[in-house]
This record gives sequence, C-alpha cells and structure tokens, in this order.
Amino acid sequence: MDVVITYVDGNDPVWKQDYEKTTNVPVMEKRFRDWGTLKYLLRGIETKMPFIRNVYLVVSHPSQVPSWADVSQLNIVLHKDIIPQEFLPTFNCNPIEMHLHRIPGLDEEYLYFNDDMYPVDKCVPEDFFRDGKAVIGYYRHMFASNMYKKICRNSDLLAKRIAGAKPSCFFMRPQHICSPMYRSMCEEVYSKAEEEVRRTSASRTRTEENLNQYLFLNYQYLKDRLIPEKVSNKHISVAMTSVSGLWTAIMEPRGKMLCINDVHLSEERYQELRTIILEAFERKFPMKSRFEK
Repeated sequence: MDVVITYVDGNDPVWKQDYEKTTNVPVMEKRFRDWGTLKYLLRGIETKMPFIRNVYLVVSHPSQVPSWADVSQLNIVLHKDIIPQEFLPTFNCNPIEMHLHRIPGLDEEYLYFNDDMYPVDKCVPEDFFRDGKAVIGYYRHMFASNMYKKICRNSDLLAKRIAGAKPSCFFMRPQHICSPMYRSMCEEVYSKAEEEVRRTSASRTRTEENLNQYLFLNYQYLKDRLIPEKVSNKHISVAMTSVSGLWTAIMEPRGKMLCINDVHLSEERYQELRTIILEAFERKFPMKSRFEK
C-alpha cells in the first residue's frame, strides 16, 4: 500500500509568479498559505502507519519541495510527470486528482492524502482496505449548496452514468479523510470518462462544473469495490476551534485520523493557531522520519 500527498507552498515565489501570470489575478495568500505541518504528516505515516510502502509527494515544480525533505526516501512527482502538458500549469486540485493514478510505480492500493490530514493514532491496513474492497464512510445529500458540493454532485452523477446505475435525487459524498483508491479502477474510470476528465483538466482554477476525486471513489462503491463504513476520525475547522481544542485534538485524539481544515483567518489568528499546532505536533512526533534529512 502506498500514499500519495498533494502539496502546495503558497509562499514559493516561483509558484506565485506562475499563478499570477496564468490567472491574471493576485495570489489569494490566505487560501494557499503553508502551515508548516507536512513533516508531521510524514512522521505520522511512519509511526502510525508502518505498513505503508512508498510515499509520493505531488508538486508543481522542484521549488515546491521543502528544503528538509530527503528526496532519496520521499518520492517527488511533478505535475508534468502525470498531467498532459496542454493542461499545465494548473492551480486547481481537481485536474491533479484526475491523474494521480498515473504515477509510475504506484501500488494497486493507495491512499490519497490532502496535506491537512494526519494519522494521529495507530492504524492497520484493514482500516482502509478489507476483503478486496476500499473502506470509507459516506454521506447523502440532496442539495448542492456551494461550489464544493456541486463538484461532488457532478462526480457522483458521472460515476453513476458510467457504472450503469440509476440516477437519484441524492448524491453521495465520502467522508473528508484519506481516500482509499484502486489504481486499476481509476484507470477504468479514466477510459470511460476521458472526455469529461479532459474538460476538468482544462480548468486552471476551480469551477463548479469540475469533477473531483469522488468520481473514482463513487465508481468503486457502485462497482462493489468499496465498503461504506466510516473510518475513525475527527474533522475540525480552525475557525471554530479553540486553542485548547486544537491541542487536545492532536495530543489526545478521539479518532485514528485528524483533519485540520484551513479557512480564511486573519494573519494574527493564523500565526497564533499555527504556533499551537506546530508545538503540539512537535511534542507528539518529536523524532524525524526517514523522509527528512
């Protein structure tokens, strides 16, 4: 089993220049800022998920690779390695997600992490794959009230169509946690929905017409390759959590996985919470992982 992590350092001047040149708008600093927690995600994988074989870090440019990373252990994948050149550069996570299964050497079973997800308690392989099926919880929605949910609905509708399932007034959305993927199933989806995938890939920034990774997960579910069972986790928003709440979520976890969701905080609040989060993670994971120099 492998891990794939997508990562953006919004402070990188090379990335900023590409973004502003391509989009003709200034970078939204609050959306792309780096919390400095990637190394703790990697330490969590090493200590709480020792069954993981390889870890792949997907970035746009070599300048995005952290200076502390040991690239002999951490497999660096550039966007150009997996995404057709006609769709680059991209500043939209959805086209990136459409092509992760194309990483050379990637295992048939892999977990896709955003960089705000952390293993905080001991995990076992059966938490994510069991009896030839992926494992993840699901929610049902009727209304798509924002762009994110509209993209989720698009993905669910297309998954149903290519899987030969009946459409429904409800759409399915997996829990926001690392996604258990079968590489061969992703390839199958790509071949059946190449035109739709290409349309999303052409979007340099996110739009409500996009597809996302749930196209692949929902297809697995519809093809009976997924068990809809919630993985033990806690999801918190930095906008709605106290300093003590953040500390407790990291140091005394109530689930195996933790997602710390970023929002548009003031600079002062961001710096305050970032300090607490880094202190807590350093105390929880004090030893360097093999992915660090």
